[in-house]
Formats: sequence, structure tokens, C-alpha cells
Amino acid sequence: MHILITGGTGFIGRSLIKQLIPHQMTILTRDCDKAAEQLKHVNPNCLRFIDSLHSFNCLSEFDAVINLAGEPIVDKRWSQQQKQRICDSRWGLTQQLVELINQSSAPPKVFISGSAVGIYGDQKQLIVDENSPYQATGFPNYVCQKWEEIANQAQSPLTRVITIRTGIVLGTQGGALNKMLLPYKLGVGGPIGTGQQYMPWIHIEDMVRAIQFLLDTQTARGVFNMVAPHPTTNKEFSQVLAKTLSRPHFLFTPKFVLKLALGESSCLLFDSVKAKPKHLTELGFTFTYSRVQPALQHLLSR
Repeated sequence: MHILITGGTGFIGRSLIKQLIPHQMTILTRDCDKAAEQLKHVNPNCLRFIDSLHSFNCLSEFDAVINLAGEPIVDKRWSQQQKQRICDSRWGLTQQLVELINQSSAPPKVFISGSAVGIYGDQKQLIVDENSPYQATGFPNYVCQKWEEIANQAQSPLTRVITIRTGIVLGTQGGALNKMLLPYKLGVGGPIGTGQQYMPWIHIEDMVRAIQFLLDTQTARGVFNMVAPHPTTNKEFSQVLAKTLSRPHFLFTPKFVLKLALGESSCLLFDSVKAKPKHLTELGFTFTYSRVQPALQHLLSR
């Protein structure tokens, strides 16, 4: 299988590429030399790097497209300029891929495109799955709804479209957990606000295994929550993380402090999304790490 991947040098993308060996992969990246260096541990015969889609008038040479690219949503305050970068990096590239797929005489059989559980907004204690009705507002919902609408324009009898609504991906080579570890190791980690907000999480290994599962499962199409079956509250997660690291757990960060520091983007920490992977489990995908304690023990014991 020949797969076009965007976002291949990101946290999820790097692990996914290792998962997909020995498939032939073309990686779209801004800097081909830097990407080749980051992925030098991968068999070079499996990889090709391109820095633009401008030379393509269709995507008939590819069997699949996996679209993971996007400006990080959590690294900077949401100024108007930063919000525009976040939107453009997702919508613009996805639109370009959709147009090339639709121009193909033999289009890719599957188009897997990113999204996030932020589309659900703050659902408090309510359980949500891919079939749940929701009326969310806020910037994450706005970004993801349009992102998915654009991706779905590639749907046809020849191309199945899959949008993956990703939760908090746990791994030690990047992502949220990597940023949490220092305060906990210093003994000053703790819950955020009341800690009652639900955190939809997934182990990085299950994340990339699930993407491959969707790639290979011919009946898979539509929306999939990329989250473990057992979401946990922020307080529960914090307690397990502190215990796993053998560190104290008695401090907490007041909500107003983070709202002052982060502004509007603090909603990513306080919105509660008790999401379940209904569509994945119905298709028969089996999680290796369905509960947060063994997931953290596996990651932090290495």
C-alpha cells in the first residue's frame, strides 16, 4: 500500500509511521531534510519526502491518505492571529487534499482526516459517543466542525472518509503527558480546578494501532472517537500519575490562575468530555490500555 501522510513528523505521526512499516509512505513536510533526520530510524526504502502538493494534479498514485497536519492548538495563547493559523493549517491543507482526491480517476480508497473531541464542547458529566447529539460552542468546536465538513467532501463510492476525533494522547515523546511530568516529578503536581472535569485519553500505542485498524477495515467510515473506553476525571488522572511517580499529591491549581495565564485556551483544560469509542469497539477494535493506571505504568516504567 502507498500512503500519503501529512503531519508525519508530529508526535502521533512519528509513531504511526513506525506502525505502518513496511508500507510505502510519502510524507508531506515543510522541511524534507529535517523530516528525514527525525525519521532516520525508519527504513529509508519505505519513505519519500515532499514539501508541497503543487506538482500533483490528482492523488491516483496513492492507496490511502492520512491527514494529521495542523498548528498545535495548545502551545500559544489564542490571539486572533494564532486562531487564524490554527484554522488555516487544518482547513486549507484538508481542502487541497479533498480537491486532489476528487480530481483523481482512481482516487485513494480511504481518506483518514484529523479532528478532536473538542468538537463536543463542555459536556459536564454526560457520556458522549459519535452518535450523541450535541450543541457545542467555542473555538475548538468551530475549528473541528468545519475541518470535518471539508474532509467529508471527499466521500464517494470509491473513497471512504474517516474523521478521527482525538482525545489526550499519552506518550513520553511528546503530547500532554510530556508537559505534565516535570511538576509532578518536583512534587508540585495536582488537579486543575475542582478536578471533576473528564479527560478523554488514549495511549499512543492504541492511537496508532486504531488508525491502522481503520485503514485496514473496509467497512470503517464516518466518525471515530480516538479515546480509551474508560475516561477519567482530572483529579483521578492526577492521583494515578502522582502515585505512579511515587510523588505527593496535595496541591491543586485554581481555575482563575490558569484562565489569567492562558485566556480563552484554558477551556482545553476545564471542558469536561466523557467520550466513549463506541464506533471503534463496535467494529471489534481491542484496546491494549483501556484504563489509565496500566497505561501510565507502562509509559513511565520505561
